Amino acid sequence: MWRRDDFTTSAGARRMGLSGPRNGRIYIMYHGTSWWAAQKIMDKGFCPSNRGMLGQGVYLSRDLEKASRYPLDLTEHQKVVIKVKVNVGKVKKIDRKGHPLQKTWHDEGYDSAWVPPNCGMVKSGLQETCVWDPKRITVSDTFKSKTEPTLQTRQGIIHTIITQQIQHKTLFNPSPSLHSGGAV
Repeated sequence: MWRRDDFTTSAGARRMGLSGPRNGRIYIMYHGTSWWAAQKIMDKGFCPSNRGMLGQGVYLSRDLEKASRYPLDLTEHQKVVIKVKVNVGKVKKIDRKGHPLQKTWHDEGYDSAWVPPNCGMVKSGLQETCVWDPKRITVSDTFKSKTEPTLQTRQGIIHTIITQQIQHKTLFNPSPSLHSGGAV
């Protein structure tokens, strides 16, 4: 579904296993977004969300398939996944709805909040991490959906549309040059 080499890590970065992130480590994670938001992120960095199940922060996942689902309201070819390195700092595990620190973990001195897989917090059952300070995140790469139209495909689509428009105009709005004065 996504173009990438998911098995190489940057120097100093780690892949998380099923256990949660350990304090002070750097991990590879992913962020799903639109291609136009990805451009803003590449230019200016991440901007924390003001809302979400863990409150304010940048939402990431170590699971590429989870990240590739976002934003939920866009078509496949409008989505981009950004691969990042994250220094998670001090991490709080939030493993149930209604956790006392679910939205206030940062107020208690934590830099990141981690939701483990299959704990009932996320409908998909996949893990998620919220990072308070975007300065802890370094963009590593971006991936576009394999179904994204290539330039050649786009040119073919444009050619087909133009051809259809010309045919439609010719059929329903014939030009005078097509008729030589006879009855129509």
